[in-house]
Amino acid sequence: MAKILNVAGLVVGLSALVVQFALTIPASMEAGRSLAGSVIHYFSYFTILTNILVVLVHLAALLGAPRFFTQAWVRAGVAVSILLVTIVYWQLLSALWQPEGLFLLCDIALHYIAPVIYLVWWLTAGTDGSLSWRHLPLWLAYPLIYVAYVQVRAPIAGEVPYYFLDARLNGWPSVLVYLAAMLLTFAFLGRLAMLADRIIAGGKPARKGDAIAPTRTAS
Repeated sequence: MAKILNVAGLVVGLSALVVQFALTIPASMEAGRSLAGSVIHYFSYFTILTNILVVLVHLAALLGAPRFFTQAWVRAGVAVSILLVTIVYWQLLSALWQPEGLFLLCDIALHYIAPVIYLVWWLTAGTDGSLSWRHLPLWLAYPLIYVAYVQVRAPIAGEVPYYFLDARLNGWPSVLVYLAAMLLTFAFLGRLAMLADRIIAGGKPARKGDAIAPTRTAS
């Protein structure tokens, strides 16, 4: 079952990312960006970056490499991140545009289908009881680094991928409120991940150095 979920997640995620890229670059260039600017624009979305991480974890689960993505705390951090993608999109972004055709398929795949496949896999085969509070700062580093990148890029590119992070449009107080809310949500989801990890592992934390058996992720 785990192997089926990994293959499905890899196929859905990679296909959606490739098709989204093929659709976005021409549309972005028509909007006035250069080819390089369009590529950077594509990779400046938290949704895209997080779905790339999801694909890498699925790939690592199937092949045993890259080793970094086989670690339990990395898998959990990606689970928290992709769940945040779905929640933020559903709450703040889904009503702002009505994609059609392939754009709609990619939208559904990247925001709903790929996250669900990944979370089901993580809950059934990606945990080992080793998560603790020490992992929370590591997980939080990802969205914080992303927000820092967005703000540094904003005056250079003249745009921000998400309206709620646009200080020019909303002002810094609004941006900071949104950021605080998202970080608190992220931390809450992180705590839920720790509890789920402990419960699924039978209430016993993994010993230091324990790893998830390869057969568990490939069966």
